[in-house]
Amino acid sequence: MTRFTPADLEAARDRLVPDVVADGLDVLFCGINPGLMTAATGHHFARPGNRFWPVLHLSGFTPRLLRPSEQAELLSYGLGITNVVARATARADELTAEEYREGGRILRAKVERLRPKFLAVVGVTAYRAAFDDRTARVGPQERTIGSSRVWVLPNPSGLNAHWTTATMAEEYARLRHAARDQALSFGSGPA
Repeated sequence: MTRFTPADLEAARDRLVPDVVADGLDVLFCGINPGLMTAATGHHFARPGNRFWPVLHLSGFTPRLLRPSEQAELLSYGLGITNVVARATARADELTAEEYREGGRILRAKVERLRPKFLAVVGVTAYRAAFDDRTARVGPQERTIGSSRVWVLPNPSGLNAHWTTATMAEEYARLRHAARDQALSFGSGPA
């Protein structure tokens, strides 16, 4: 991995990182917003210490541990990545309430257009802010967006001390099983 100086990372502030998406995905994972390392590399969840890629593998979504630079391979597994807010910041607390609300509106339109089976928002606080749902908890939500079911997952940031990698992988695996079961109920094969 390339080493970035603090100046390199600061230069990535407000940069946009392209989504990894396609129509009809099994699961569209949605982060809060790109961090500076993600913006500097152009690869989602790229900060060392972020547990997204290990958790994705441990939960059975991918057959091997992918590196952030291999994010395009997610599409071959029926998976994709987007964010609630597109602009890169050093910390999520730099985002405004209006950015979350607007991000929620943009995300709803994106999900209606792409029609994933599941939208999986990684971070309950981001979900609450984007969808104005202060009572949301980790797990499946009653809300749907078009035909897409919504699931809230724990934030994989290394700063999230409430969840271990193992307990996070268990929650992600619950989603994987739900996506598989939904695919089987429609006769389209395993997810």
